[in-house]
Amino acid sequence: MTLLVLGVLLWAAAHFFKRAMPDVRANMGDKGKGVVALALVASIVLMVLGYRAMNGAVLWALPSFAFHLNNLLVLIAIFMMSPAPRKGKLLNGMRHPMLVGFSIWAVAHLLVNGNVESLILFGGLLAWALIEMAVINKAEGPWQPTETGTLAKDGMFLGASVVLMGLIGFIHGLLGPSPFGGG
Repeated sequence: MTLLVLGVLLWAAAHFFKRAMPDVRANMGDKGKGVVALALVASIVLMVLGYRAMNGAVLWALPSFAFHLNNLLVLIAIFMMSPAPRKGKLLNGMRHPMLVGFSIWAVAHLLVNGNVESLILFGGLLAWALIEMAVINKAEGPWQPTETGTLAKDGMFLGASVVLMGLIGFIHGLLGPSPFGGG
């Protein structure tokens, strides 16, 4: 459990670094990007190792239809994390589409993974994303949407999101349980 908790905390710390210590980060220049990237890679390694090492109690189980809802939510999350919010029309008015998409991804995974390690991992990442949005809103004040894109771009990014979800699902199935059933 320690590795998993450390991984989630390191993920949050790396993301908050620029806002918590702006002068230190600014003085690092381009090296700071490398330090943050290295911290993020280390956090992912810690989260994966910590998650795989745990075999915690099951806190909830849902009916099989929840897996279909999970897949729909993950597809929405992928679309929200695509360039669609900046270049399309549907999500153009959202301030934090990537963080909202990340939050939806975390909720989707909590929905179908009711064990302790999933609660720590996906619950911790969800808490980070929600706090990150609040911190950004406080630091940056009022927000103005960018110029509206087109529905055609939204359609293009939705198609790309479906393809990307298929690829992610295939790789997910090779490394663990298949999100599409059958294993």
